[in-house]
Amino acid sequence: MAPKTLLVVAGPTGIGKTALAVQLAKHFKTEILSADSRQFYSEMHIGTAVPDKEELATANHYFIQHKSIHDTYTVGDFEREALELLDKLFKRHDLVIMVGGSGLYIDAVLFGMDSFPDIEPSIREVLNKELDQNGLGPLQQELVTADPLYAQKVDLQNPQRVIRALEVWRATGKPYSSFLGRKKTSRPFKTLIIGIEAAREVVYQRINARVDRMMAAGLLQEASGLKEFKNLNALQTVGYKELFQYLDGHCTLEEAVEEIKKNTRRFAKRQGTWFRKNKTILWVHYDLSFNLIVERIQQELRKQL
Repeated sequence: MAPKTLLVVAGPTGIGKTALAVQLAKHFKTEILSADSRQFYSEMHIGTAVPDKEELATANHYFIQHKSIHDTYTVGDFEREALELLDKLFKRHDLVIMVGGSGLYIDAVLFGMDSFPDIEPSIREVLNKELDQNGLGPLQQELVTADPLYAQKVDLQNPQRVIRALEVWRATGKPYSSFLGRKKTSRPFKTLIIGIEAAREVVYQRINARVDRMMAAGLLQEASGLKEFKNLNALQTVGYKELFQYLDGHCTLEEAVEEIKKNTRRFAKRQGTWFRKNKTILWVHYDLSFNLIVERIQQELRKQL
């Protein structure tokens, strides 16, 4: 019997991952797991580019808006729940699709979580107090100095990620990146990762156009309705935090939109850095025909037999 296969569709934001995953799910008559950590939250719809009604109707999707911004939901929770779901889905499918741009969440399902030492809670408390008193800038600089390798790929605008890395550094004296990639976990399924790529200027053009579409669709109104919860971790997200700055009177709307575009482009660059370190990814050009993509996938699947 052919081995069970998890087909992963990865790549930078705005490149067309969702559309390709839906086409593939229809072709292979299978279902889709989302590995986009921004799409987990039911209150965040426009700014996270969740699949539209037609896409959701074409194939069953999981991990789409299944949590509230008020819930605590970690990458470890996602790994456990995704593996439990895959065990069920593989009973009725030989191939299941996972799609998303959150490399950490994809890697957790494919390779397992890295093991970190237990950290004294007081260290995080001190870091959070420093964040409140001095802002994110000094913490960002500390991370760049202490762990330049991790600082290159982490979202430095995300306080949660910065503080997590610094608490490990302060507790152990070792950079956060030194604990990554240690654990090797075997999975009861094969893996094939398809990466969608395009020239940088194309990615940036697509990002700028998508932000404009989000604004036209009502992103400002969505952010306005969430403003009272702006300090929640889920809302430390590109597309929302910039509009909170506008709503608080710190910039114009035009400046906020430009910041969204700029920060999204930076995020896409970090995604590229993350995915490029995985030499097993099969890269396909963003405008390659669907039939040729399927042909390449089937060639790779035959190699796994």
